Amino acid sequence: MNRKKKINQALKAKKKKMNSKLHKSNKPRYISKAEREKLAAIEGQEEAQQCE
Repeated sequence: MNRKKKINQALKAKKKKMNSKLHKSNKPRYISKAEREKLAAIEGQEEAQQCE
């Protein structure tokens, strides 16, 4: 019984890994708070230059 269970667990794990590779996440990439502040500062500078 244990051998059978171990084999089935291995096969299920392998199948799960393959499925996860097929379905990519639609979640956006994480951007840190510091990174967001840098991007906002750059955009602010660009807008200021365009207004001149």
